[in-house]
Amino acid sequence: MTEPVARPAALTIGLHPRSVDYSAFPDLDEAQLTARVAAANDALRNTEFEVTPCLLGASPDEAEAELRTLLADRRFDVVMIGGGIRAIPDHTELFERIVNTLVETAPGIRFCFNTSPETTIDALRRGVR
Repeated sequence: MTEPVARPAALTIGLHPRSVDYSAFPDLDEAQLTARVAAANDALRNTEFEVTPCLLGASPDEAEAELRTLLADRRFDVVMIGGGIRAIPDHTELFERIVNTLVETAPGIRFCFNTSPETTIDALRRGVR
């Protein structure tokens, strides 16, 4: 009997919808973004990945502490950091702290980036190639 093949462990990191400044996105609100993130997470359940979603607040100190707690006893093959963290200049320090924490605590992890919640699976697939 063959043993089941382990699915790659994927960590998805995004900005929690309650932490987004919606004034920069006139066609988006918290309820819409929450629904899009939930739909993306639902779509990831039956994929080739074992996905752990992580939604962080905008505080770099709190986000780093939360991420360190998560990484203390878990190993991930790939991490996807969402555009809400990467693409907004006000979140530059947050992005830096996330990347540096991952580099320090998860040596060898591969990084990938999406352009929206709906492109997360494509990003993860690129990340494990």
